[in-house]
Amino acid sequence: MLFWIVLAVVVVLALVVLGVVGYGVFGAFGRLGRELEAAERDVRPLIEQAGATAARATEVADRS
Repeated sequence: MLFWIVLAVVVVLALVVLGVVGYGVFGAFGRLGRELEAAERDVRPLIEQAGATAARATEVADRS
């Protein structure tokens, strides 16, 4: 009888630990996604400016 009680306690504790780990991992993925979106918003103007500069350089090189 004691074996089954100990086994039930171990299983419940294992499930709680797995739940906490899963919650942390999924939370980290959510934060990572938000950080990537913010980084893309920050970098987007630089990418557009680099594209415009490359187009302008091509235009100037074609004139020469």
